[in-house]
Amino acid sequence: MPDDRHKPDMEALVAEHYRAVYAYAYRLSGAVDTAEEITQQVFLIAQQHSDQLWRSENARNWLLAITRNCYLKSRARRRPVDMSSLSLSPDSIPAEPTGQDDIDRQRLQEALDELPDDFRLVLLMFYFEELSYRQIADRLGLPMGTVMSRLARAKQHLRNRLFAAQLRRARRQEPTPL
Repeated sequence: MPDDRHKPDMEALVAEHYRAVYAYAYRLSGAVDTAEEITQQVFLIAQQHSDQLWRSENARNWLLAITRNCYLKSRARRRPVDMSSLSLSPDSIPAEPTGQDDIDRQRLQEALDELPDDFRLVLLMFYFEELSYRQIADRLGLPMGTVMSRLARAKQHLRNRLFAAQLRRARRQEPTPL
């Protein structure tokens, strides 16, 4: 076991990574109070297990993994959302949105909240933790195809929800075939 000289400075760790941990917890949970609770748990666990952090450059990833685990434990009590309520239609969603504007954070969170937990988790692990399909599959104990499918469906849902107005405008402007 390393001695205290190798333990990270918890004040510096909190100061440097609090925003990232809270933002990830909020995106996962969709609720301020839950995100605050998870964030507190993360830094408590980090303090208790600080000897596991060997290199300070790994601190962000280590804390985000703790955040994910805390969220997974907290969601065990929640009821899953029926996937059929999302009404995803891959044909109606463009591959890349045109005229990409800054996305309203509130609308983004609402769209994330509509996703079933399994889809939201994969999406956030991919974008927040910057994990590969294989890494996500390994950490969640899922086949890689399942991870890829969940990620694709989650992205389709977000595109549909966040860029719906642009899609409607584009459809109105398309000439009808003769």
